[in-house]
Amino acid sequence: MPPNIVSEAGLSTRVSQWWDGIPFFTSAVVIVCGTIYLICLLTGYEKFYQICFLPYELISEFQVYRIYTSILFHGSLMHVMFNMLAFVPLGSELERIMGSIRMLYVIILLATSNAIFHLIIALLGAHNPIHQFPYLMDECAIGFSGIIFSLIVIETSLSGAQSRSVFGLFNVPAIWYPLILLVLFQFVMPNVSLLGHLCGILSGFAYTYDLFNFLIPGTSFYSSVESSTWLSTCTRRPKFILCTGGNSSGYIPTYAGQNTNSSGLFSGTIWRNLYSWIPRRETSSQTAQDSRFPGRGRTLGHTQGLGNPGLNLQARLLDNSSPDHSLDAPSIGTGERLSDGRQVAVDDAVAASRQMPVSVISDEEIQQLVSMGFEKTQVEVALAAADGDLNVAVEILMSQQG
Repeated sequence: MPPNIVSEAGLSTRVSQWWDGIPFFTSAVVIVCGTIYLICLLTGYEKFYQICFLPYELISEFQVYRIYTSILFHGSLMHVMFNMLAFVPLGSELERIMGSIRMLYVIILLATSNAIFHLIIALLGAHNPIHQFPYLMDECAIGFSGIIFSLIVIETSLSGAQSRSVFGLFNVPAIWYPLILLVLFQFVMPNVSLLGHLCGILSGFAYTYDLFNFLIPGTSFYSSVESSTWLSTCTRRPKFILCTGGNSSGYIPTYAGQNTNSSGLFSGTIWRNLYSWIPRRETSSQTAQDSRFPGRGRTLGHTQGLGNPGLNLQARLLDNSSPDHSLDAPSIGTGERLSDGRQVAVDDAVAASRQMPVSVISDEEIQQLVSMGFEKTQVEVALAAADGDLNVAVEILMSQQG
């Protein structure tokens, strides 16, 4: 494109780019929940008491299917839209780390544990000798929000943040962040299932504190499922993320010790996604795409450089940096340039990678990260900056996605 030519991306283009960046399983959940709601809307189906999570029916009739049907049905358009917009950034990040099949297994595990916690609390509340709450056995709960609260807890643990911002208004300790959201949502929307959300939080904490480790199979299990012929159609899709390309263990990695303030789920990611869909005018300052950063298009206006993943990580990457080495600011796909703070981080990271002893990076390591959905060029830069450390390289690449 000639320099100084003003271009405008339409809403459909931005939605298409946003959708293309969502991994396989996360996008499948959005499609399934959206399709089910659309069918219910067109057919006039409103008998949610037949499929919702109802403790009394689950015990008396042993209707176990309610555990899983309840998370796929939603009562209104705002219900399904809000849940899916909240799930997409969380699910995308965790799926890139775990792989698509492992993500499916974790969601099933969380749905089951949420139901067990819900059932236990409802039974204790309805039959305790001190003060009984019989309505808990007749509470009909539907929606994906219980799973979302579990994922909030897991993602918060993964980020290693010490505090999080609630809607950009105030910061709270990270461990209290899900509970603060629980209280706020209950205050703003009294009709939502307090017990369902609370059980989601309990399941998330149980997962992060390794209470479910005995239920989580190793990587060989997921690899055998991925190699099966009946799943070959899915594994060949470009958005499918192989478990073998993710974390080498069966569990989500955590990176503790990063004393950073995270914007949290609802104060940053969702609103940034919505803002990125709004058409706006962009000015291109280069005639062709920078050869150092090739790859598929990302959401316009969403800068993807080496961000600030945390003070400890920067110390590990930049302790050997030197002011004698520098690079010109890399151009982003929309013609924008990195801010001064991020540019300094990029310059120092590249300088550090030049001064570090050259480590041999195998093609297998590169392919592992590429199979997680990252671009090959970015993978090579991240591995070089991380001195061949896969865990550090993954964290660098994840920071670029934010």
